[in-house]
Amino acid sequence: MSMEQRLTPQLIQSMAILQKPVADLEAHIAEALESNAALELAEPEPEEAAAHGPPSGDLDRNGSETVDAFARLDRFARDQNLDQEERIRHLHHPKHAAGERDAKMDAMANTASRAINLNDFLLEQWTLLEHDTEVRRAGEALINQLDPDGYLRVRFDEVAKTVRPALSVESVQEAFARIQRLEPAGVGARDTIECLLLQLDRLPGDNRIERTLIEKHLIDIAHNRLPGVARATGYSIGEINEAINAMRSTLILHPGYLIGDRSVPRIRPDVIVEYAETGGGLTVRLARGNAPELRISEEVLAMAKSKANRKDVRAFAKQHVESAAALIDAVTFRRGRLIEVARSICEKQSEFFEVGPSGLTILRMSDLAVELDCDPSTISRTVAEKYMQSPRGIYPLRYFFTGGTEDADGHTTSWDSVKNRVKELVEAEDARKPLNDDQVAAKLKEEGVVISRRTVAKYRQQFQIPSARQRRVF
Repeated sequence: MSMEQRLTPQLIQSMAILQKPVADLEAHIAEALESNAALELAEPEPEEAAAHGPPSGDLDRNGSETVDAFARLDRFARDQNLDQEERIRHLHHPKHAAGERDAKMDAMANTASRAINLNDFLLEQWTLLEHDTEVRRAGEALINQLDPDGYLRVRFDEVAKTVRPALSVESVQEAFARIQRLEPAGVGARDTIECLLLQLDRLPGDNRIERTLIEKHLIDIAHNRLPGVARATGYSIGEINEAINAMRSTLILHPGYLIGDRSVPRIRPDVIVEYAETGGGLTVRLARGNAPELRISEEVLAMAKSKANRKDVRAFAKQHVESAAALIDAVTFRRGRLIEVARSICEKQSEFFEVGPSGLTILRMSDLAVELDCDPSTISRTVAEKYMQSPRGIYPLRYFFTGGTEDADGHTTSWDSVKNRVKELVEAEDARKPLNDDQVAAKLKEEGVVISRRTVAKYRQQFQIPSARQRRVF
């Protein structure tokens, strides 16, 4: 004898539904409504019909329900091949009545056009220029080898071999020189220096200082070794700083990214937290789409129970009813668990909503799982890829779960609070004498937070803050 734990299909589906963000949940329910004859949306009754009762609106409502029932039964019959001869006659009937629209053509017409990319943008310019056949083919081959950021990271001889018949290296070189004159400026470069120089060539005015810095001292500038650059070039620190600021405002490292849509997709919050209208505390509610009102179709349920139907019809209807019931239970469980977790977060991180990230306290998923009497993995699935819209902004639900440290007085501080404190200390420093990681750790120790220099460096890198040497202003 042995004992083992197995996950039922219903439990697997429930965990999958729990983990879905609101956009994926809506798509999943829409797909289920199309494929499951027993599942339907429970649309609320109109207020007028509820107020006046059935005498005046009952006929229309019943008629509408009858039409919907016939539509569902027709779809159900098609799925079960209940009337194959009638379907065959319909398929061989002349192409429907005049004026009927083509669903495929409508779908194609309503589909958004594909956004232009760098390859299409350059090919469009290339076709407008006059070239001989060899150079034209070489240019097209080069454009097809460019990376999305606009750089060419393939050798000329390799490009020449990618097309049939093969090209000469000379024609590839000639096409390469012409491609570098296309828009955007800097496209077709083989390294960073060449990319910046191509852009600099198109700028007006005297750019001798910028050219010198790019050609000979780009690495020194990246490491903020400006005194050494000044000694080597003879330019003053002020002139060098002015040239660096000009380059940062006019030159870019990846010109190919200027073409095409690189926008970040919008975030849809799953939970909305607002200040209570009464003036005290917070109110928590689920965003639209988290709580669809689903129900089981009475017609399909009756079809599954009626012995007047064939056995295979009853079995098929029963399968759809069970699948619909499992989905409804999973959605209901997700809704309840999500609102429970969101309310617990607002209760335990209430100081965050008052003062911001510095008010975060220690909150672990394991502790919340004990409080809600569930497994920590359930909490993890509940907050996965879900966001909370609050008066402080939109945050991932995982953001509110953090570890921390405790001082001698028993006061707890979350790691996120420490991380934000590191950022605040760096922002408040003297730019001529920036704080190094050891000095930041010492200041935190004076405030009762003991962390190592390596931890300070890790937090600084997470905020993309350069080292003290690179932050120094000369």
